[in-house]
Amino acid sequence: MQGAASRLQLRRRLLTWFRKNARQLPWRLNRDPYRIWISEVMLQQTQVATVIPYFARFLQQYPTLTQLARAEEQEVLRLWEGLGYYRRARDLLRAAKLLDAASHATIPDDIDFVRTLPGFGRYTANAVLSQAFDRRLPILEANSQRVLCRLFAIDESPKHSAVQKMLWQLAESLLPSKKTGDFNQALMELGALVCTPMRPACDTCPLQRDCLAHRAGRQHDIPRRPDAVEITLIEEVAIIVRKRDRVLLVQRPDTGRWAGMWEMPHAPTDANSPDVAALCLLDSLGLTGDIVGPLTTIRHSVTRFRITMTCLQAQHRSGRPNAASFAWVRPHELSTYPLATPQRRLAQVLATSMNLVEQAAGS
Repeated sequence: MQGAASRLQLRRRLLTWFRKNARQLPWRLNRDPYRIWISEVMLQQTQVATVIPYFARFLQQYPTLTQLARAEEQEVLRLWEGLGYYRRARDLLRAAKLLDAASHATIPDDIDFVRTLPGFGRYTANAVLSQAFDRRLPILEANSQRVLCRLFAIDESPKHSAVQKMLWQLAESLLPSKKTGDFNQALMELGALVCTPMRPACDTCPLQRDCLAHRAGRQHDIPRRPDAVEITLIEEVAIIVRKRDRVLLVQRPDTGRWAGMWEMPHAPTDANSPDVAALCLLDSLGLTGDIVGPLTTIRHSVTRFRITMTCLQAQHRSGRPNAASFAWVRPHELSTYPLATPQRRLAQVLATSMNLVEQAAGS
């Protein structure tokens, strides 16, 4: 791509394509910085189709930043449940409280201040302010970096720091002086709809004539794919500790995976049988009890880990849980606690099994 004239034509073609082909997404209805912020946080490492219903429920519960700032963390985590990467939700709430404390009713047009808020890295700050206020700020995420790598035939992994720096510079160099928010969205939209990872639709791409990878016939192998990640298999045991008509929930620590969420206790089996691991887990909780049988097996994945969680039922005999926060709850009350996805699946199986037992007892 040569010169200012070529880049001007590129901008025009991309913006024209975007006006005709942009998806009608709920966060594009207006330029409300709060709505844009919520969408950008939810869309991090999450597909658009997954985000849409979450976005609608979140905005219904917290239509303004002020209302979000008044929320409790457990309420926000429960609403976020299933989206994963729960640190996003906690940072969202922390940032809302800081903005509210500084007398801001929404995200202000102040890049230096916004970058100090929890969860506002370079991408999020630039994405929100460029879309809401048309600030000339570049963005770089998975879709846009793929477009840029192909456009400029960058034959290195975009994960390398030197390549990242180059891509940020290229993204900034392409920005128009106006409609920067639309241009940033157009770049992402092109990557999502046309310049896709496996089967780029070059014949319908508005930037085909500018794309160096397409000219070289290399659009399928640029950008370079990362090396395959080795999968690690993990065996876990979870225990449903029953005490009359209640089961035990414990709260996870404030840091680490699923921080602040609730769960039925679980731990790696450490090469023990599930029954032995369950008794060890009971003992670590300061409890004694009897293992009374299996309930279900839950299989799930976390990054490179493939986890098989054998879920056993235990009858409480004595002891008070030594967890920092715990609760004895009836199965129907589990819906009010924020649980990670595998734990929610376990809670649903538990509720169904107890309903069946109650129905059998009543017949």
